[in-house]
Amino acid sequence: MPFEYQVSDEIAIAIPNPKRDAEPLYKLVESSRKELGPWLPWANKMSSAKDELDFLEEVSVHAGEGKSLNLVLRYQNRPAGMISFNGFDELSHSSDVGYWLNTADTGKGIVGKALQGILKIGFEELGLNKIIIEAAVENERSNQVAQRAGFHLDGVSRSGILLDTGFTDVNIYSILKDDWKSK
Repeated sequence: MPFEYQVSDEIAIAIPNPKRDAEPLYKLVESSRKELGPWLPWANKMSSAKDELDFLEEVSVHAGEGKSLNLVLRYQNRPAGMISFNGFDELSHSSDVGYWLNTADTGKGIVGKALQGILKIGFEELGLNKIIIEAAVENERSNQVAQRAGFHLDGVSRSGILLDTGFTDVNIYSILKDDWKSK
């Protein structure tokens, strides 16, 4: 059953169709590897559309099991990146969000708008109370997305993520359902 949430006239987030989406998403990763790779080590390891297909099939299974929810970020009716709930903590009713966008579409506010859509899904449809973004301290664009969306900087996790260059500190941002409702 297909699912697509229309965020704006030009932006939608959708359950991936692995056979349809693997090739265009892989091409986006390939063309944006220089910008994605420093922050998302998987981008440097993805070497073919088959790798993307395998990933999309795996996350489709995870979505069916309620483990995560990876969505294709569509801009002007074409894949432009992905946004996801990377896992769900049932005890705290929380999830962390991840996102990436191809280089050609950066600077247009696409991720920020898609983030508003996934927040709505998380709080209204999935019953989450807290949504978290973890961003490497040096990743200015990702930090700006969290800040512009009204996320609270909870703190810094020292050596919180392993990148290809080694461990690096991570800013931990969160937004609570009550905070989001009051916006």
